[in-house]
Amino acid sequence: MARHLIQGREIAMPVRVRDAMVCGASYLVRADAARAVIAYSHLDVAEVLPRKALCTLMFADYRDGDLGPYHEFGIAFLARPPGADHAPGGGLRANLSELRRTGAGAFVHWLPVDQGLTLEAGRTIWGFPKELADIDLRTSSPYKRCILRKDDRLVLDLLIKPGVPVPGTGMTTALDAYSHSDGVTRRIPWSMSPRGIRTRPGGALIRLGNHPIARELSELGLPRRALVTATVSHMAMTFNEAKEP
Repeated sequence: MARHLIQGREIAMPVRVRDAMVCGASYLVRADAARAVIAYSHLDVAEVLPRKALCTLMFADYRDGDLGPYHEFGIAFLARPPGADHAPGGGLRANLSELRRTGAGAFVHWLPVDQGLTLEAGRTIWGFPKELADIDLRTSSPYKRCILRKDDRLVLDLLIKPGVPVPGTGMTTALDAYSHSDGVTRRIPWSMSPRGIRTRPGGALIRLGNHPIARELSELGLPRRALVTATVSHMAMTFNEAKEP
């Protein structure tokens, strides 16, 4: 079993999150704009529709896990693994299913957190682009809100409205995450077991600030109507050792 020493603490693989609250909003954005954003990774975005890519904004309250409690925000793009073909020219649902079958995963472009242990572990073990930021989560009401500031500048204020319950949740789903740091792209096997999922079309309100990441999101066409939003009241996750794809 692989082990990593992070801030004097031994972290055994795989790293487990036993309970987290996760919220996300996914947007259709211009594929050419998304390609420009992640060009440094040498990965290509997956076109879920002709000339359209999928960008997801998420925030999470990690309550119990191997890296302790912390808050996190993330920007990710659905990306094709190296050498994979483009999705066939079907509808959105068919294309997403085919992309998943061929190994498409979530390329993590930016991943601010608010605690030092997860910052160092994320960067050292997986190459995730973690940075320290001020992440104010307001989740006690049905409306879930994240106010994100970095370097004393507002990045965004994201509000997610509740959707309808999804029946039959609790099954484990496997998905690859991709990261890029120090010139190396890595694949991270990742599994999720959600409970208490609520989802809906649209359902997000977003206000961008004056931080460079906010300008980057603006160049992708945000704010705009979300394709879909989801909230998960209890999520368990497992992150395995990173590999080069």
